[in-house]
Amino acid sequence: MAARPKTLPAGLTPVIIGAALARADSRFHLLSVLAAMVASILIQVGTNFANDYFDFVKGTDTEERVGPARATQKGLVAPWVMLMATILVFALACLPGYYLILRGGIPIIVIGILSIFCGVLYTGGPYPLGYLGLGDVFVLIFFGPVAVGGTYYVQAQDWDSLALIAGLAPGLISMAILTVNNLRDADTDVKTGKKTLAVRFGKTFARMEYAVTMFAGMVLVPLYLCYMSEGHYGALASCLVFIPGLMAIYKVFTLNGADLNIMLAQTGKLLMIFSILFSVGWLL
Repeated sequence: MAARPKTLPAGLTPVIIGAALARADSRFHLLSVLAAMVASILIQVGTNFANDYFDFVKGTDTEERVGPARATQKGLVAPWVMLMATILVFALACLPGYYLILRGGIPIIVIGILSIFCGVLYTGGPYPLGYLGLGDVFVLIFFGPVAVGGTYYVQAQDWDSLALIAGLAPGLISMAILTVNNLRDADTDVKTGKKTLAVRFGKTFARMEYAVTMFAGMVLVPLYLCYMSEGHYGALASCLVFIPGLMAIYKVFTLNGADLNIMLAQTGKLLMIFSILFSVGWLL
């Protein structure tokens, strides 16, 4: 429950896209892709565990919470156990990370350290990113260009500008997932001092943010990539995901509170479908 499996596509999809881009350039490396997948999922789970723990310690998760139950807050997992689980999962992420470092060197060390560091500071520390309204930026960068560009790099052992741009697609859609989460929790976050963008600028802003990030990620980024590469037009099939995306946007604009829980899973599914269509289309 604390791992939040319905949101895990956010950590998997950038690796899928990065693998497809490398395969199209004849630079695919299977072991690097598998290691990147495992490391990415473990870091995301570790971040979710840390979030579960620190939100409980800071008093953010209360009985008024309308989101899915938090393991620590509900008493299902003792706080010290959740803290140890967080440390353990981040430590496990270092195992595939070691192999990636052998492939990619210092850049991968930097990416790994920053990913874990920000994963903890998302809700931990004296100035947690999520409480300052910086969570959206964190998600866009680390679930986007960093993850896709890094996956490409460990395979090709070279950076690629298209891979970094392609990373904006999963980064923006992952940002939409976070936006739904923050929109749902806006009323309780106000009381606990968690100043997400939904709290700072209001629910209408959050709903507009969801619509913009979905459109930009699913439509604008694929169009721009095909224009820049002067090919790979099969990837435009991923734009079709914006059709069910419109229904998701409609629901986000009309639902409130606990009713938004279903939109987390639905947006995660759309992200996965998008990444598969984009990746297959890019290779055709």
